[in-house]
Amino acid sequence: MVYEKKFIEEPLLRYTIMKFLEKQLDRNNLANIDIQRTPIVTRITLELMNASRIIGRRSGIIHKLTETLQNEFNIKNPQISVAEVKNPALEPKIVGRRAVKMLEMGKKARSILHFLLREIISNGAKGAEIVISGAMSKGSRAKKMRVIAGLIPKAGELTRLVREAHVTSISKYGAIGIFVRIVSPETVFHDKANIQIELPKVIKAAQLDENTKIGV
Repeated sequence: MVYEKKFIEEPLLRYTIMKFLEKQLDRNNLANIDIQRTPIVTRITLELMNASRIIGRRSGIIHKLTETLQNEFNIKNPQISVAEVKNPALEPKIVGRRAVKMLEMGKKARSILHFLLREIISNGAKGAEIVISGAMSKGSRAKKMRVIAGLIPKAGELTRLVREAHVTSISKYGAIGIFVRIVSPETVFHDKANIQIELPKVIKAAQLDENTKIGV
């Protein structure tokens, strides 16, 4: 019974910690959180776009986060390390936030999908899928738009190779969900050595203005 309780509590604690860190670090473009617990220490690795804001000499964010995790979450000896995101265009959470920003700026959902998919694939991804669902305009019904390119495993062990994130945009028409799935360039499919991705012309030609630079 003790083991069953621990089995249930562990994922819940991880989820709670991740949501807390996401809320605290949202402005710093948090991309990924990795939590590894041992009997002696809990190692937490944060991947951010603006890591210098966190690890700068004048920044006390790490110290405050460590104290909160230790005192409020009862985490034994938390150790937080920070890493810079290597390629924002290949981070599902950051791509999702870019979509949110563009939607809130009033850009068309279909153009956003095409633009972001092209950016992901042009940065070497072996597969990508973006789904936007919700009411897109005044008086319209909720609908779903989806674009996909390359290989995206949907079942079996290969699904572990897919990185994904879900974010929500609160527009004047209601909540809009953005779901992003990306297969990184380093992923190896043993049954498909060479993957050639040919995007449709409408996606290749997708353009938005300078306010859509990588980053949010």
